[in-house]
Amino acid sequence: MQKKATLLAYDYIVVSDHSQSAFYANGLKMERVEAQWQEIDQINSEKSGSFMIKGIESDILNDGALDYPDHFLTGFECVIASIHSNLKMDEEKATHRLIKAIENPFTRILGHPTGRLLLSRQGYPVDMEKVIDACSANGVAIELNANPRRLDIDYTWLDYVAKKNVLLSINPDAHSADAIEHIIFGIKVVQKINFNPENILNTWEHDKVLKWLDSK
Repeated sequence: MQKKATLLAYDYIVVSDHSQSAFYANGLKMERVEAQWQEIDQINSEKSGSFMIKGIESDILNDGALDYPDHFLTGFECVIASIHSNLKMDEEKATHRLIKAIENPFTRILGHPTGRLLLSRQGYPVDMEKVIDACSANGVAIELNANPRRLDIDYTWLDYVAKKNVLLSINPDAHSADAIEHIIFGIKVVQKINFNPENILNTWEHDKVLKWLDSK
């Protein structure tokens, strides 16, 4: 992944494997995360290529909690909170679950907020205005998942994201090195509404991103 990002001249990448609850995706138990942190530290110390930020895509559990204990979450530089299970929810349940995760002090980015898969699975119903308001109130960025099967958050909400001064993170949802290039689909989406580049985390250099990540 880091080699591919370097070839694309990316200043940084966020390494964000699935978390321990995601058994279906070989999610990382804590000991595997710690081994990954050591590897990232070693690669970054060599100062050759894209900087690597220690992240995780932490599952939002049914009650809105994240699936690592707080003492472990402190070790991540970037926590992306996403729902991957128990998707059959009404709007009240889904909205409450997302907002509780947003209010978690370790959450920095809310991942694919509706969980949709284009042409195969509708997203769960969400009061998106309340979710965006919660992100604004808690200093949490929203992911625009650029995987062409997701494109979630939907572009129709980006004007409201901008209005509430919420930061956007265009993420390729890459499960392979080549899939990093999916980010172009997210770029095309934000170009449709002329979203302010200054409010897109991808336009920042890694030192500014790290400072923002550590500000909560």
